[in-house]
Amino acid sequence: MALVMSPKDFATATPSWWCPGCGDFGVLASLKSACAELALNPKDVAFVSGIGCSGKISGYLHSYAFHGVHGRALPVATAVKVANNGLTVIAAGGDGDGFAIGAGHFLHAVRRNPNITYIVMDNQTYGLTKGQSSPTSDLGYVTGTSPGGNPDAPLNGMAVALAAGGTFIARGFSAQPKKLIELIKAAIEHPGFAVVEVMSPCVTYNKHNTFAWFKENVFDVTQIEGYDNTNKQHAFEALTADGKIPLGIIYQSQRAAFDDLVLGDTPPLTTADVYDTGRFHGIQDAYR
Repeated sequence: MALVMSPKDFATATPSWWCPGCGDFGVLASLKSACAELALNPKDVAFVSGIGCSGKISGYLHSYAFHGVHGRALPVATAVKVANNGLTVIAAGGDGDGFAIGAGHFLHAVRRNPNITYIVMDNQTYGLTKGQSSPTSDLGYVTGTSPGGNPDAPLNGMAVALAAGGTFIARGFSAQPKKLIELIKAAIEHPGFAVVEVMSPCVTYNKHNTFAWFKENVFDVTQIEGYDNTNKQHAFEALTADGKIPLGIIYQSQRAAFDDLVLGDTPPLTTADVYDTGRFHGIQDAYR
């Protein structure tokens, strides 16, 4: 009998910590719906998050959860997948967590291509620590620590991922839940590292990149005449063009996943018998 799930099956009783109106609510709702529509079982899902407002999301999704340290969600998620490749592993973080302190891990996760999904909630500010500029903040963005305007050019994380060998690159908007659900489902089903950047406005500190601003400044990549999301040149041109922000599955390809290459036919670590085999006893003896 097919498993029938509801978004409520992925809800927790933990009260939300986010500000009313935060874009992350839309991400959470879409994520719960995507998991339910894929008929995933909470016991078969592992959710790893980083630090920041977005990092709280692991406490609001009913599954195995790991709230890691700043910038380290991806190596933890990769390790979880290698240890138990039967799990659906999803990582989440913000633009600061992923593209600042976690930038090195982000690049290596892209090139390794583990079979995990990474959701980046991009609000273009550091919301948890009172609205400083982040790696994706616009040039000139005014904050309490940059009253003269942000002097740093914004980082284009999805273009970086494409250049690093990304196999699934998508972007959504938290105010478009139906489209975001489909993007997350496609990412989870993708056999490799799938990154979904979600434009998720901060209603408290970012008074420039608001919901209204995004509605006027986003478009679906399928509106580009002749666009082919398996064509890397098309994807790079869409991601780096001046003007409005493209949404949708921007690029998709396939190559061997890291966990498949590492494990081969070897059973996952979680299936190993630590009592009846000499393998683990031998390791213990070696370090006595």
